[in-house]
Amino acid sequence: MTSAGSPPEERTPLLAPQRDAEATTSGGEYQTADAAQANKAASHQTVYNRFSRREKYRIVTLVAFTGLMPLFVSGSFIPSIPQMALDLNSTAEVISLAVSISIMSTAFGTLFWATYSGFYGRRKIYLSGLPLVFIGSLGVGASTTVTALMCWRVVQAFGSAGGLSLGAGVIGDIYKLEERGTAMGIFFSAVLLGPTLAPVAGGLAAHYFSWRIMQYALGIAGLLIFLTFYAWFPETSHPGTLGVEKLSSDERDKRTSIWRGPVVLNPLSGLALMRSPNLAAVMIASGTTLLTSYAILVPIAATIGERYNITNEALIGACFIPMGAGNSIGAPLAGSISDHLLIKYRARRGGIWVPEDRLLITLLGAWFVVPVSVMVCGWTTVFVGGTKGLVINLMGMFFNGLGVDLVLSPIGSYTVDIMHNRSAEVMAANAQVSFSCYPRLIRSSSYNSASRSLLLSASIPLILPLVKSIGPGWTNTIAAGGAHVGAVLLLLTIRNGEAMRKWVDVGFTVDDESN
Repeated sequence: MTSAGSPPEERTPLLAPQRDAEATTSGGEYQTADAAQANKAASHQTVYNRFSRREKYRIVTLVAFTGLMPLFVSGSFIPSIPQMALDLNSTAEVISLAVSISIMSTAFGTLFWATYSGFYGRRKIYLSGLPLVFIGSLGVGASTTVTALMCWRVVQAFGSAGGLSLGAGVIGDIYKLEERGTAMGIFFSAVLLGPTLAPVAGGLAAHYFSWRIMQYALGIAGLLIFLTFYAWFPETSHPGTLGVEKLSSDERDKRTSIWRGPVVLNPLSGLALMRSPNLAAVMIASGTTLLTSYAILVPIAATIGERYNITNEALIGACFIPMGAGNSIGAPLAGSISDHLLIKYRARRGGIWVPEDRLLITLLGAWFVVPVSVMVCGWTTVFVGGTKGLVINLMGMFFNGLGVDLVLSPIGSYTVDIMHNRSAEVMAANAQVSFSCYPRLIRSSSYNSASRSLLLSASIPLILPLVKSIGPGWTNTIAAGGAHVGAVLLLLTIRNGEAMRKWVDVGFTVDDESN
């Protein structure tokens, strides 16, 4: 008899008679259940070898540019608000409504593009959304009234909304489990150059030229990216997984005529997926983490700007650079660490994979780096003046950006791991996170993203009044407390992830990914 403490390898022979029942293959030959399982695992890994390493680099480069687009659309807008208000005979408060409108448009756009990408494929959805960026940007640049500005802003934001979610979904399509965290981190590292560069570009355009120049530049960029995708971007969805493929096959059996015309899908139907405790917990955690960045950046003109006498739009935009730099460093770092932890603990368990291992690194960010950095920024603004205070604030913003991605990047990979059959939509959550973080300035996850956007859009309007009422110190302390709430949820998910998945199963792909 094998003792209870024997390793899995020693127990395996005793189980062999039960698994050696013969199974017939499609070719009429026989194979053991072990061989069938091995063939299934080999087939599962083969799907990630469809593209060479060089082709994967090219694909990642292309989707990184589309991921940059929504960040430039949002980040370059904020420094231009005062000039827009003057040019359109309005007020900064009214023009700022375009930020909230764009967040809502982006939330719905993320749901829409993610849902349809699972039906028609990544390539077709990219080629559908990018022309709207071109049209919307030209419309914003040519606007002569606030109403026109708002309307075209909706088109622009909606068209760019899929850039981050689809791009991250593509990463899930072409990289296997053990490589996904690192690849996702590299992708977001490139994408998150947007928060670093966009406010500076928008501020420079507004201060030295015109806010319209930036919008026209975005339109031209959207057109060039569209042409590049049309020429060089392949379909990356796994063969046989698209809804249109399944529908075409089914319809030939049931009907005499081939299905024609677009299929109407409901992007909101998947909100029921948030019944999953795992997905709800990581959504709330990512939302509370992001809220710390909002607490720093939304009132930046009224806090850092006024405290340190910064009025130049370009310099206000430059204050975004440290946080963007922290994002760009934090994303690949967190992705690589999460892959390392996943491989390490999988080996310790004799090959048994626990998806929540990837989330271990998030505790460092959510418990320590994020709350400490946001509090440092708040209380430094209150008590430390001059150049010293500004430098400490910028350092705090850097570490906040780094800490936020220690949380968001592993969460993004985690949601793809457990909902891989809906990878593009799953990744909409993490993508939207980074996008939402700079507003002014696979299935479950797209709804995760929309839910978080609604949570943040409800919280953002409270930040500036709170800063004016109780000051940046206490406002940021409240935000830090929210980050700790998210850390508790992450800890519960890490400890009880498997049991939580059993409470409500929304179509998890853990068994498929473990092959």
